[in-house]
Amino acid sequence: MSGRTRLALCAFAATMLAAGALLPLVETSKWVLQAAFLLALQSGAGVLARRMRLARVLTVSLQVLVTLLALTAAFARGHALFGVLPGPGAVQRLAELLTAGADDVSRYAIPAPATDGIRLMLIGGVLLIGLAVDVLAVTSRAAAAAGLPLLALYSVAAGLSDGGAGWLWFLLAACGYLLLLLAEGRDRLSRWGRVFGGVSRTSGGLAAGLEGSGRALAPVRTGRRIGVVALGIALAVPAALPALDGGLLDGTGGGPGGGGGGGTISAVNPLVSLQDNLNQPENREVMSYRTDSGSPQDFYLRILALDEFSGGEWRPSTRTLRDVPDRLPRPAGLGGDVAVTEIRTNISASRAYQQTYLPLPYPASEVDVKGRWRYEPEGRTLVGDDGQTTRGARYEVSSLVVEPTADQLAASGEPGPGLVREYTRVPPSLPAVVEETAEQVTAGAADDYERAVRLQDWFASEGGFRYDTTVASGTGTAAVERFLRDKEGFCVHFSFTMAAMARTLGIPARVAVGFTPGTAQADGSVSVGLRDAHAWPELYFEGVGWTRFEPTPSRGSTPAYTRPDAPSQGPSDPALPTDDASAAPTAAPSVSESCPAQMRQQGECGASTAPGAPASADPGTPAGTAVLWVLGALLLLTLPLAPMLWRIRARGRRLGSSGGRTAADAAAGVMAAWQEITDTAWDHGIAPDESQTPRKAAARVVRLGGLDGPSAAAVHRVAGAVEQVLYAPEPGAVPAPAGDVRDVRAGLRASAGRWGGLRATLAPRSAVRVIWALSERRAELGRRWSVRAGLDRWATRLRRPSREQG
Repeated sequence: MSGRTRLALCAFAATMLAAGALLPLVETSKWVLQAAFLLALQSGAGVLARRMRLARVLTVSLQVLVTLLALTAAFARGHALFGVLPGPGAVQRLAELLTAGADDVSRYAIPAPATDGIRLMLIGGVLLIGLAVDVLAVTSRAAAAAGLPLLALYSVAAGLSDGGAGWLWFLLAACGYLLLLLAEGRDRLSRWGRVFGGVSRTSGGLAAGLEGSGRALAPVRTGRRIGVVALGIALAVPAALPALDGGLLDGTGGGPGGGGGGGTISAVNPLVSLQDNLNQPENREVMSYRTDSGSPQDFYLRILALDEFSGGEWRPSTRTLRDVPDRLPRPAGLGGDVAVTEIRTNISASRAYQQTYLPLPYPASEVDVKGRWRYEPEGRTLVGDDGQTTRGARYEVSSLVVEPTADQLAASGEPGPGLVREYTRVPPSLPAVVEETAEQVTAGAADDYERAVRLQDWFASEGGFRYDTTVASGTGTAAVERFLRDKEGFCVHFSFTMAAMARTLGIPARVAVGFTPGTAQADGSVSVGLRDAHAWPELYFEGVGWTRFEPTPSRGSTPAYTRPDAPSQGPSDPALPTDDASAAPTAAPSVSESCPAQMRQQGECGASTAPGAPASADPGTPAGTAVLWVLGALLLLTLPLAPMLWRIRARGRRLGSSGGRTAADAAAGVMAAWQEITDTAWDHGIAPDESQTPRKAAARVVRLGGLDGPSAAAVHRVAGAVEQVLYAPEPGAVPAPAGDVRDVRAGLRASAGRWGGLRATLAPRSAVRVIWALSERRAELGRRWSVRAGLDRWATRLRRPSREQG
């Protein structure tokens, strides 16, 4: 096989391995077989063109033509000339499929169905990346640059799947790229001719005089090992470093870039990790606070608001940042007749909590915080600038407790046309069922306030929805449609679905992300943990401003202005949420059906579990998972000790054969002892030199190892025995050298010192013989296979004349 053909095969393999990251994006994986077949046609065209020694431009042109014909035959056969040639009808058909695929991508949540449009986008993308890799790595012989399109393919897949392209797909893509680099290295190295290496790879050392000499170590195999080790370190080190989950707890994602002064907010979406935080086995603390609020059950800590609904997701708009004012302006839309109380809160963020946005009670009026922070007026949020995060931050906040009445909300005026235009915009891909359901639920309502309350009550208690944090997350229109159909999800689904339905009714709406009030502590502080992460809708009412609603059952607290008939809780009964309130509830409530819906949501109807039932429903770690973790830990502990264990086993085997009943056994024991001395010296930094006689090699070990006395004499005795075995006509009786080997080993260890001896024990250099032995075994199998195939061909040629004669 020529070098270019081998490179073409490796380029094909690298592209398909990187394309594996696209598999989590769709429901079926059958498309990847079609992509592999079409990519093979494209690569085969390139191999054929290069064998014909066509110019590079002609080679690439032929591959493009084959790709176009293949896509036409696969997706537009009925519109093509002879089923293959792309005429105007076929081109139009492909364009229609691409348009439909783009609409499907924005319509469906991941994993999406494999429609014709989505399959065309996936397969076409793989072929495009495959062509770029083939052109760079094979045609231009620049395999290193081919990593850029492979990285682009993996990055797009990882970005679309919100982390679904995990470590396995990264490992496959990295292995494909490494394979491509090794193939190019082998091809370049083959042009230099035969490679000479100074150290034999045979496992017998001087004993190879009885078996034949070994071959030289090719540098390309050293590079292969280095690449494998580097890849292993790249995968193992990040996994071993302690870190919390990303998104809400990720200080590197999103937010303004460093160094530029923080001019605008970058688009980030913390919803992608909110589900992970809710499902954490341990409710790790992210912050604690003390407040003088009289209604601590309504004390939500808000990170940011998601105000742009593109159809694929809810995300924050790009906004201009300003310097943080001493006193934040009055909230937009808040009238003077609404009751307002100002409270103060001291917040301490955990050292493990790193977020670009500063959690604040809404609406904050004054913030005293150290660091590089910027202010975004529309969302009333503080954003870290130049790498500033919440890690270990301590700050004091003054905020307003806005207490509108139901009558004030019902009598709210018309908001400005600009605000309505921006915050009631819905994507064209929003299913019609969303607006139809919103109109059915709010039928007969007198005003926007009553419509909002009916939507909240329908989600929280009347619509038959079930709170479940294990449901696949998604923020697109398809996820909204699925949530309305299946009626199960968590706060993300409840909040953005209610916000979307409110927008269809003409009510300005957005989604806020942050934390519920947390859990009260004995010292008077309140602890906020991972499982307190939450999302809720905010609706705008002129005269009151942005107003919180709570459609998610069993989470947070329902605002008092949406419960006109429910008794209010005073400061003496704060009813702060407990840790259990933040966890996922049971599938069905056990409270009495006669309890009012809003009071049932607030937990005012008694215990939510049967008497005597345990408070926690955590089944613990499954036994199978525990066994896998233990086996994995043992494997991780054993791998670094593998070289030492192999040396111990090899030493025992060699010294165990140092004696024997026959002369042949004694000779074999001498050679094994000499091999052990050679490897022991190698472990202590004295590399073997196969070109020297045993006597000179012994003198070299004595000189470089600093041996004297019994140790030096032992080396020379074993070397003399080796010469007797190798060169004497009749070796005769030879002494058992096991004691001499131990003396030499003790002398080398004493000469090397404590750290040198530890290095020789834990990381013996001679353990590389294992790799050499495996490589030679593989090469021997290859040679045997070649000989066998040659014999079969020879036998076939011999049988052919006899058949003709017969």
